[in-house]
Amino acid sequence: MRHSERLGRIPPYLYAQLERKIAEKRAAGIDVITLGIGDPDTPTYPPIVEAAQRAVANPTTHTYPTNRGREEFRNAVAKFYDRRFRVELDADGEVMPAIGAKECIFNLNLAFLDPGDVALAADPGYPVYTGGPLLVGAEGVRMPLVPELGLIPDLDAIDAKTRERARILFVNYPNNPTGAVVPDGFFEALVAFGAENDILIVHDNAYSETTFDGYVAPSFLETPGAKEVGVEVFSLSKGYNMTGWRCAAIVGNSQAIAAYWRLKTNVDSGMFEAVQLAGAVALGPSIDKYVAAMNTIYQRRRDMVCEALAKIGVQVTPPRGTIYIWAPIPEGFESAAAYCEYVLEEAAVVISPGAAYGPNGEGFFRISLTTPDDRLEEAIARLGKLAE
Repeated sequence: MRHSERLGRIPPYLYAQLERKIAEKRAAGIDVITLGIGDPDTPTYPPIVEAAQRAVANPTTHTYPTNRGREEFRNAVAKFYDRRFRVELDADGEVMPAIGAKECIFNLNLAFLDPGDVALAADPGYPVYTGGPLLVGAEGVRMPLVPELGLIPDLDAIDAKTRERARILFVNYPNNPTGAVVPDGFFEALVAFGAENDILIVHDNAYSETTFDGYVAPSFLETPGAKEVGVEVFSLSKGYNMTGWRCAAIVGNSQAIAAYWRLKTNVDSGMFEAVQLAGAVALGPSIDKYVAAMNTIYQRRRDMVCEALAKIGVQVTPPRGTIYIWAPIPEGFESAAAYCEYVLEEAAVVISPGAAYGPNGEGFFRISLTTPDDRLEEAIARLGKLAE
């Protein structure tokens, strides 16, 4: 049976391959510790679960939802953005539910790209930024994250022909996979770049609520002029331990959201309304204490991992955001993939090769902090034994 040519344009998704390898080893009786995918290991916060239970029992949530979303969810997103970022949003035209950030980012490619168009994507970055354009017949052009500029893309280095073809630009801060936070002035530069080149700026805001050391992450939409040129995808997956719920929102430019809505009405029937009602509770101020407690756990794990890596000669700067540690591979390995394969085979620990997030990730690996402390300590101990 032949699959489509478009499917052949993209490599298999990294974590789909890892799942198969992990399953094979566990079937053979090997104790594998996974530090790969960023999936919180603690449950969704109790008040959110309780709200969902009530909502599931409410018959009004059992019918087809609308892609526009329930008023309660849209209002909750708008109130959250006002409270958290001091950003005013029109709940009717500038907020719309998304069935997870991944779905939203891919569908933005469908809504805004034609064959031959370009999507500009951070490198290293979330693989959907470049895989999505390929699936719609467009091209993903990578923007290297430049350490000298604070791990932001050099917008001035994008040539005129690429700018002319570009219709969309993907970035995210705090950044997956590097943990970098946005430096002062970059969002302002993005607004100017989008306006000058008629490019939709998409800020993937998946980690703004997962920060450390007193750092408070901004929204792209706080920047003057941002709503004129862009949208932000806000996900509840990581900050609220809701990865499996597939609950997110796209906010910002009303024309872009209207285009996204037009596409969505033809490809799905919206988000389950019980999830929307649970999401509305998640975004209320009463949940802030749960988020803060979770960040304390992640910060402790971050410090533990960074200290352990330093002892085996791997120096990293503790990130101020996200749930990841981005570290250089030890000397003696020709690639990140080779090192990660070695770690899996010899220590039964799964870590992610940096090149999976783009060519500029080569030479690095990513550790996720979403593993219970005892298992994380065991994994780091195994890495230490390999370095002896």
